[in-house]
Amino acid sequence: MNVEDLKVYQKLCDLTIEVSDLSLTFPRFELYKLGSQVRRSSNGSAANIAEGFDNKHTNIYSECISRSLGEIRETQHHLKIAYRKKYFSEEMLKKLTNDYIECIKMLYGLEKSLREQHRK
Repeated sequence: MNVEDLKVYQKLCDLTIEVSDLSLTFPRFELYKLGSQVRRSSNGSAANIAEGFDNKHTNIYSECISRSLGEIRETQHHLKIAYRKKYFSEEMLKKLTNDYIECIKMLYGLEKSLREQHRK
């Protein structure tokens, strides 16, 4: 098994592309401010899973999951600010929020299975 087999990793990669494409529609002056921040944090959520995947030290993998969750929360914040600035629709915000909530649940499940595996 490799990191690409993880459904949560696949979903986070898809969201990275979707958020990146969305951020490129922001006003030009935001491309290197809010746009850059949301692209970085969105990419960071998947990148942290890739970094920790299959690490022999469960606590390191668990820490990477925790960092991924933090990147998701940061991305959600940036998206809420962009929405409040009227850069995209409420429907898009709801869709992305729901997608990230699904990823959060999947990451908590992954973390739980790591803890259980570690106890064995």
